[in-house]
Amino acid sequence: MKAHSEINATDLAYHLHSQTNPQALSREGAYIVVKGDGAHVIDENGKRYIDAMAGLWCASLGFNNERLGRAAAKQYEELGYYHSFYGRTNPQAATLSKKLVDLTGMPGGKAFFVTSGSEANETMVKLAWLYHASRGKPTKRKVIARDRAFHGSTIVAGSMCGLEMMHREFGLPLPGFIHTLCPNTYRVKLPGESEADFVARLAAELERMILREGPDTIAAFIAEPIIAGGGIILPPNGYFEAVQKILAKYDILCLDDEVVCGFGRTGNWFGRETVGMAPDMMSLAKGITSSYFPLAAVIVSPKILEAVERYNEGGTSFGHGFTNAAHPVGAAVAAETIAIYEELDIVAHVRKMGALLHQTLVDVTKDSPIVGNLRGVGLMYGVELVEDPATGSPFAPARQVGARLAASAYEHGLVVRAMRDTVGFCPPLIIDERDVEEIGSKMEKALRETEKAIQAKSI
Repeated sequence: MKAHSEINATDLAYHLHSQTNPQALSREGAYIVVKGDGAHVIDENGKRYIDAMAGLWCASLGFNNERLGRAAAKQYEELGYYHSFYGRTNPQAATLSKKLVDLTGMPGGKAFFVTSGSEANETMVKLAWLYHASRGKPTKRKVIARDRAFHGSTIVAGSMCGLEMMHREFGLPLPGFIHTLCPNTYRVKLPGESEADFVARLAAELERMILREGPDTIAAFIAEPIIAGGGIILPPNGYFEAVQKILAKYDILCLDDEVVCGFGRTGNWFGRETVGMAPDMMSLAKGITSSYFPLAAVIVSPKILEAVERYNEGGTSFGHGFTNAAHPVGAAVAAETIAIYEELDIVAHVRKMGALLHQTLVDVTKDSPIVGNLRGVGLMYGVELVEDPATGSPFAPARQVGARLAASAYEHGLVVRAMRDTVGFCPPLIIDERDVEEIGSKMEKALRETEKAIQAKSI
């Protein structure tokens, strides 16, 4: 057991951590981050780490952007808080609404503000229910998500996750939240199955599920353009086109979870452009403020807005909202974040750095006896570790090979994320050639150490 600093001791005594093993935390203590420097963070001992996960997929502009701090400070001086209930607004929220509708390409749509991606995804479900009820179809309540998906931690958002870890402690998913196949070409596509046949099988399975459950019971289908927390999984070509034909056939809404994929991450402004998705609603978070302020949004299409108006045409009020929604400081930070993206030509930069990161990871992993698959796009990559690359046979979960590699990387000053045995990379969008070189060098050291540990049978 390592000695704990005073801050660490206080943290252990009073802080319940998210997605952390309590026993391991008590034994090892927390990693205390005290400062940011571009794509790097610095711990309480002065050690630097390049954070190749942008914190939690979110610090797109790094960890100490002065312009965002100034934007927040200026707004705090003018108006530190106001709400959006009862017809109130503020100039920052109004201006940001227009910018988001224009950016997302949702003509005639509107932005509904919340404070997290979980709230945004939960809001899309409530609006889907309202939409169908307003059209005389109140039985359309069920929501289809996918295996391996992550959509948040609230009760409904957690129910939409296709990850057992989000369910087991809480008796989730709730009834009415169901999951179809994950479009994982590496794990779900059958041997000898072409990509086109794989897409056809995924679409056929989705349609069978809809018919089995009853089309008159299904409200919506929700998807991340690229599955993030489930292992960075890209859909095969033609997947969303095939899926959306089925959704249209059975009057089912398409909900686009852009919490990770939005704001340049995939090499387009939004992930839906990367994968060919045409949603009825979009949830935005993380990159909207580079996570410098807890602000998120749902972009709502005209037909959903019409349903809200129709439901309340008798003079009632739309019965949904959050205390800190449309927060003026959050809106000011979001506006400045987007302005910086535009000045940096962030999409072009991500494509350039993404190609360099991809080639770097290819070079690091190509001869590894434990790497089975490298996949990704933009600045979003996953390296899947396997026991036998020839067959793709996985390591036994209890060996926690991915976690071992992530721990080794951390010792070398590199932050990555282990999702089972897939090691994730989602660095700040501002990374440059030196940052990519550092990521590659430190990943190579961690990978070689992990290979040796497996060869020595110490894991």
